[in-house]
Amino acid sequence: MGSFRLGGMTFGSLFKKPETLLYPLEKKNPYPHQKGHIVNDVDACILCGMCQKSCPCHCIRVDKAELLWEIDPFMCVQCGTCVRVCPTKCLSMDGTPTPVATAKYRRDLTVPKKEKKAKAADAGAQDAKAEPQP
Repeated sequence: MGSFRLGGMTFGSLFKKPETLLYPLEKKNPYPHQKGHIVNDVDACILCGMCQKSCPCHCIRVDKAELLWEIDPFMCVQCGTCVRVCPTKCLSMDGTPTPVATAKYRRDLTVPKKEKKAKAADAGAQDAKAEPQP
C-alpha cells in the first residue's frame, strides 16, 4: 500500500512546477512585511532624533549639528520601532537582508544629508570667487 502512495507522489511531481529555485539565477521576492534592513529617505528626514530615542539597541545616531543620520546595521535587531515612531515616515523596512560588508566597514555606515554637500559646494564657490585671478 505504501509503494502506491510513493509512486503517486513521484508520478505527480513529474508534471508540477519544481518547489526549489536555482538561486543565483532566480531570487525569491521578499514577503510584504518581512524584516530586512532600515532605509532612510534622507530628503524627507528632519533629524528630529525620535528614532534614536526609541531604538532599544542604540544603533542609530542623529547629529543635527553635523546634519548626520547614521545606523550600525549589524547592531540593529530589525524590530521596526524606529519606523513606527518616525513623524515624517522617512524610515522604512526593506525586505532584503542587510548587505554584506567587510570588517573595516562594519561600524557606522553613514548617510549624510544633502544640505551638508550643498553647503560645502557653496563654500567652495565662495573660496573660488575670493581667489585673485592672474
